[in-house]
Amino acid sequence: MNYLSTRGAGAGERHTFSEILLGGLAKDGGLYLPADYPRVTPDELTRWRTLPYADLAFEILSKFCDDIPADDLRALTRKTYTAATYCNVRDDESAAQITPLKTLGVEDGAPLSLLELSNGPTLAFKDMAMQLIGNLFEYALAKHGETLNILGATSGDTGSAAEYAMRGKKGIRVFMLSPHKKMSAFQTAQMYSLQDPNIFNLAVQGVFDDAQDIVKAVSNDHAFKAKYKIGTVNSINWARVVAQVVYYFKGYFAATKSNAERVSFTVPSGNFGNVCAGHIARMMGLPIEKLVVATNENDVLDEFFRTGIYRVRKAAETYHTSSPSMDISKASNFERFVYDLLGRDPARVLQLFRDVEEKGGFDLAASGDFPRVKEFGFVSGSSSHDTRVDTIRDVFQRYDTMIDTHTADGVKVAREHLQPGIPMIVLETAQPIKFGETIREALLREPERPAAFSGLESLPQRFEVVPADAQRVKDFIVANTGE
Repeated sequence: MNYLSTRGAGAGERHTFSEILLGGLAKDGGLYLPADYPRVTPDELTRWRTLPYADLAFEILSKFCDDIPADDLRALTRKTYTAATYCNVRDDESAAQITPLKTLGVEDGAPLSLLELSNGPTLAFKDMAMQLIGNLFEYALAKHGETLNILGATSGDTGSAAEYAMRGKKGIRVFMLSPHKKMSAFQTAQMYSLQDPNIFNLAVQGVFDDAQDIVKAVSNDHAFKAKYKIGTVNSINWARVVAQVVYYFKGYFAATKSNAERVSFTVPSGNFGNVCAGHIARMMGLPIEKLVVATNENDVLDEFFRTGIYRVRKAAETYHTSSPSMDISKASNFERFVYDLLGRDPARVLQLFRDVEEKGGFDLAASGDFPRVKEFGFVSGSSSHDTRVDTIRDVFQRYDTMIDTHTADGVKVAREHLQPGIPMIVLETAQPIKFGETIREALLREPERPAAFSGLESLPQRFEVVPADAQRVKDFIVANTGE
């Protein structure tokens, strides 16, 4: 399996999975994608239907990664996806399933379910990919006797998932940027309370997009990146995206009895990484009817899928919401989908994303390309604080199930796209405890707190506040690498 950049620099260049594993952006600023998507046969779907999660992960990853010996890759997936790792919330039987499917009920003739993705160490779906990435990184670094300095940006859940996956890993340091005072108290405490010497938290004076722009700026300084061995775990990292493909297959198998059936998925989305994995699963041949993109008040993606206009919001236009992990105005992974939408034309992709930087966006409505969005199965919708709270309350009263704020956005939008007889699976994103203030507003009660997180917010916190300046972040990395 070979990989190329969405922007086409070095035409004819091809990279292996291991070559792009430790990096993020391509040298031309584009994102890596497979030269071709592997297709899944009906026989493979049938055989995979009964596999445990770890072995399903091996089968799917094998199609994208042919330069890690099969026995090693299988050992890594089995090391990652264990009931012991995914038992923070559910009982032993559910934990063994890793991503159990919870059916809420039938609405408008369609089964409505939640795919539970937040049973891992940090109670968020990001653990599903990040735990594997931690093991892949450690394996690759040990094999070549190398070290890695991970630089990432988070609006909430990515940071804690990355830090819990990398803490104590040999040869790895993590420098995580987050928007100062713009995450929930629980999310903040999860990250800042870690005292591991290889973990560094930097609170950026700005919004998430400022932190994300710093990561991209550092990644585009190729001399600095090479000298200080900078890698990334943000969703621009291809390995994270492909690891998320696995649970689309697992959810499909749980919701169907035969390969002749189709399902739809609704995905709360800010950075487009999670739903991009669904797009890839569909391109591989998974029978997906619709991919429903659910946004919050920061509706950049919803605006695009409704109108064809991709318009990045300025910092002053980015809302600070009660589903903060989606408070994003520039979707990093959207370029991967646009590349496919435009028939894999790197020159056009390059120009469009130059327009994003120079003009703040682009318009495909009149280009003839926009109608193809429906061919890829995409539809969208948005939520607000009021509808979010109403949905949390309704799901709890109707189904005795407590959901977090982002999952509530997903359920709200999913209900707008139900089709009789087509199961609708909403990807659960996090446990309600991570967003206690809104849960208390909606339900007038405290969310359940797993015992392992008792007293988390009262623990000592270690972090440093920095301006939204790439050079200051570079200086911090230099001062703390000892190199």
